[in-house]
Amino acid sequence: MTLPALKPEPRFTYADYCSWPEGERWELIDGQAWNMCPAPSRQHQQIAGELFVQIKTALRGNPCQVFIAPFDVRLPEQGESDELTQTVVQPDLAIFCNPSRLDEKGGRGAPDWIIEVLSSSTAVKDQTVKRDLYARHGVAEYWLIHPTDRVLTIYRRTNQGFGPAQILAATGQISAESLGISIDWDQVFAEDILAAQ
Repeated sequence: MTLPALKPEPRFTYADYCSWPEGERWELIDGQAWNMCPAPSRQHQQIAGELFVQIKTALRGNPCQVFIAPFDVRLPEQGESDELTQTVVQPDLAIFCNPSRLDEKGGRGAPDWIIEVLSSSTAVKDQTVKRDLYARHGVAEYWLIHPTDRVLTIYRRTNQGFGPAQILAATGQISAESLGISIDWDQVFAEDILAAQ
């Protein structure tokens, strides 16, 4: 008995991505489409917003720039044109120090530092698929924030991709080694502290 051939998964490109409805949020990872709905929670947005403010303030007078989602980061393979690029992600925060990697469409190439605030709908992807993707493309630092537990997981680039995870309580001051910027975690979670009083 002959089994029917499996239909291959459709592979999408940045050209396909640009044709999708504006009201929808998607990411492409190696040609596979990932739906980013539902919208992030209020806590997620407060954390991402406070991190953006702290990093933006710390970068004044510095050529590095911080961007907050939605902001397209295209990660082409060697020699891949924009239209054929199969990876487009929207990290919560992306920090670029190389201005040649920025254009009117967003970022093209690896940011120096990426931060993701974990939510239940994207946590597995952020901790596995995107971690491996960012390591492969040469991101210097990748931070994952677990908002409920107030835990920070940091991956830093080595010669062999990311080194072992550094897992820290998100309290006090913690610095991004690649940029020398400190984050005040008590301020990041200030809204939660006020709400609990």
